[in-house]
Amino acid sequence: MTTCPEKAQATKEKPATGAIVLVGAPNVGKSLLFHRLTGTYATVSNYPGTTIEVAHGVVDLSLLGKGLGDRSYELLDTPGLRSLLPITEEEQITKEILLRDDVAVIVHVVDAKDLERSLALTLQLMELGPPVVLVLNMIDEATKIGLEVDSHALAEKLGIPVVVASALQNRGISELKDILARVLPLAPRPRRPRVFTLDDIIETHRRARALASEVLRHTQTTSRFWSERLSQLTLNPFTGGIMLALVLWGLYEFVGVFGAQIAVGFLENTVFGEYINPWVTQLVQTLLPWAWAHDLLVGEYGIITLGLRYAIAIILPIVTTFFLAFALIEDSGYLPRLAMLIDRLFKGIGLSGRAVIPIVLGFGCDTMATLVTRTLETRREKLIATLLLALAIPCSAQLGVILGLLAGNSLAVGIWAGVIALNFLVIGYLTAKLLPGERSLFYIEIPPLRWPSLSNVLVKTYVRVRWYLGEIVPFFLIASVVIWMGQIIGIFDVLVNALAVVVGAIGLPKETAVAFLFGFFRRDYGAAGLYDLHNAGALSGVTLVVASVTLTLFVPCIAQFMITAKERGWKTAIAMAGFIFPYAFFVGWVVNLVLTTLGVRL
Repeated sequence: MTTCPEKAQATKEKPATGAIVLVGAPNVGKSLLFHRLTGTYATVSNYPGTTIEVAHGVVDLSLLGKGLGDRSYELLDTPGLRSLLPITEEEQITKEILLRDDVAVIVHVVDAKDLERSLALTLQLMELGPPVVLVLNMIDEATKIGLEVDSHALAEKLGIPVVVASALQNRGISELKDILARVLPLAPRPRRPRVFTLDDIIETHRRARALASEVLRHTQTTSRFWSERLSQLTLNPFTGGIMLALVLWGLYEFVGVFGAQIAVGFLENTVFGEYINPWVTQLVQTLLPWAWAHDLLVGEYGIITLGLRYAIAIILPIVTTFFLAFALIEDSGYLPRLAMLIDRLFKGIGLSGRAVIPIVLGFGCDTMATLVTRTLETRREKLIATLLLALAIPCSAQLGVILGLLAGNSLAVGIWAGVIALNFLVIGYLTAKLLPGERSLFYIEIPPLRWPSLSNVLVKTYVRVRWYLGEIVPFFLIASVVIWMGQIIGIFDVLVNALAVVVGAIGLPKETAVAFLFGFFRRDYGAAGLYDLHNAGALSGVTLVVASVTLTLFVPCIAQFMITAKERGWKTAIAMAGFIFPYAFFVGWVVNLVLTTLGVRL
């Protein structure tokens, strides 16, 4: 099963009985704190809804003594939780974990800048039974905006340990470990499971406001003024629209031009074209006398000349530049503001602004984004988002290749983008009208705008690229073997000939059928096929736009299809694929008809 790339891996150490659970609202720094405590990596982002599965790690407290001996403890990083009266699926998952008998300590991580709202959850957690440790994270950011917290007074009033921390600066981590070492050996407190009502939540919020007023002091600062001013500009429909256009232009230049043209051109034409492929081909032909081995390794669809070349020369530079750009954007805190900006537009297609998170993530990897639809509130919204991800959101590699192919022809780029955007809106609108169910309420935490942390950006980019290559390289190599075997037994030719009839009907050369067949394996594999066809002169002008539109709308790759089946059920996944396949070719036929009828030259 494909999982989110940032999901932390459990270490091989055997933890002691009892778990330490990190809990808190979205975007308070739980995942970075998890990394500091365990040394393993979970998602670290400046927008809500990152952790969609429970990350497991081991925190070693043996060197601290305190009666723990040489024992280590399991540490869980849970999805965001705002109260013990859960609304979303992710909140329900966290609540169920908190009610388990093996929970030894609850570490409540809060954003020090948002203490008043956070303390309400602290008060609720204290009623569950296990000892609670409160971590005032992001204290550095609170100081910058003129917010002071009297942590000693807060600890005294709550009667629990309070740690002042900045996970980003590695501050307070040693103190937190020391407190855990003192708390864990204590005799477990009796569980006090209870059902929280709305009146209970209202009462805790009242108590939290009163408590916060006693321990907080505010002073205005220049940095806070400019941060708030810039934040307002991102939320304004006019200025926010201009900023969004600039962000998209930057992505196009960095990913579409630098990544998909300059970097891909160097690796494809120079590194592989002039050095690797000729050398490997000569070596294989010299050492291996069998023709079938030549075809398998260095033939037209060879493991090295096609599979490895696609993965390294075409896909690697594109996903690397995209993940780097995306890490910069998400770490700045811009994505939640984008969600607020387009909430009204999304409501017209049955989604809320919160859906911008999985939709934007889809431009990185649709498989990952489909998992993130768990953070949406209603089943109706999850279905709409999943369908739109499968239909109209190209992954980073596919997007980069297509932008690279169309770069330099602004009209071609405009037609492709316009058709895809129109289909996104029309299908979303029609689906929202046909699907029953209530509209979800929109709420999202707005983190502060901040300069992205270079180390955080580089680590996230490295982890995501490593995960992506771990999936893509074996998959491309296996696909090359499958195609080679398909050629031997004749199935590959049968499938290509069948698809050739379909692609011919929408005005494309029959060679395009191979790229669409590749698209069954992975979307980016199919896009790389278009790249080869374009270089060979088989696609240009109108046919290139038609092929790009059709392939973008084409059926999701196998990994995304499997995750869709897991999340939404097999019937839904099959129904979506059954709709998308003919619809993509229908749209391609319409685009070809309109462009040729109007005599458009590209």
